[in-house]
Amino acid sequence: MEKLRNLFRETRLDKESLIMPVFVDENLSSPMEIPSMPDYYRIPVDSIGDEIGKAMELGIKAFILFGIPKHKDEIGSSAFDSNGVIQKALKNARREFEDAVLITDICLCEYTTHGHCGVVKGEEILNDATLPILQKIALSHAESGADIVAPSGMMDGMVKAIRDALDENGFENTAIMSYSAKYASSFYGPFREAADSGFKFGDRKSYQMDIHNSDEALREVELDLKEGADIVMVKPALSYLDILRRVKETFKVPLAAYNVSGEYSMVKAVSKAGWLDEMSIIYEILTSIKRAGADLIITYHAKQIAEVL
Repeated sequence: MEKLRNLFRETRLDKESLIMPVFVDENLSSPMEIPSMPDYYRIPVDSIGDEIGKAMELGIKAFILFGIPKHKDEIGSSAFDSNGVIQKALKNARREFEDAVLITDICLCEYTTHGHCGVVKGEEILNDATLPILQKIALSHAESGADIVAPSGMMDGMVKAIRDALDENGFENTAIMSYSAKYASSFYGPFREAADSGFKFGDRKSYQMDIHNSDEALREVELDLKEGADIVMVKPALSYLDILRRVKETFKVPLAAYNVSGEYSMVKAVSKAGWLDEMSIIYEILTSIKRAGADLIITYHAKQIAEVL
């Protein structure tokens, strides 16, 4: 009987687990649909209140913000501009929604002319030269109202550098959600269009994880926890459920999973073709991520699933 199945259900998907990504574009005056992500939009800075307000009415409380700036340069200076796209969006959102959990992506790829996640010399990504810039970005986001900062560039030592900068400037309570096990995945393609963050040379395999490796993920998570991460993340989610399970069983700490753009777009494509029921498959995918061990799920399906939970 269905009522007994529900009574003994082991895994429960709830709205409190959801984090909704928001793409804020400084160049727009009205929302713009992302071609490779049907039904998902970039929004202007002054629309952030409407976007968050509608989601909160559905019961979504947490949001991760990505910025598309007007100005790009070699070091991504717009990312730490006190009047930058994310800084303005944070201030606008915080004025309207004190109870919203505002998370910000800390990376350079959207802000640099070359599209890589760190400072570049020739075609080499300079890990150590990137860390002071990540500190500036995180501090500017905390000053603008971020509750959680989320470094995503997979630079060695990024968590410690950010924790030190926050603590030294009075932001001891600003949490860090680190993209600890971020794989060099083929599932990120639509995001690069959404965030205007495609790279102009090479790839990101020198600083993102080899898709074949599992033990390495545990080492990366352990390092980030030792450096001060409050939440660790596995990205992508659907093809890395085994990693989620290993991380949760090994460390038993708050764990996020990123249900990434390619996973979203596959669902949209197959649904448009009429081959699967969209809402059923979204529910099953997100439940599998939760069952594997994720406490939090970053997903572009957040509003859709919140409507039925």
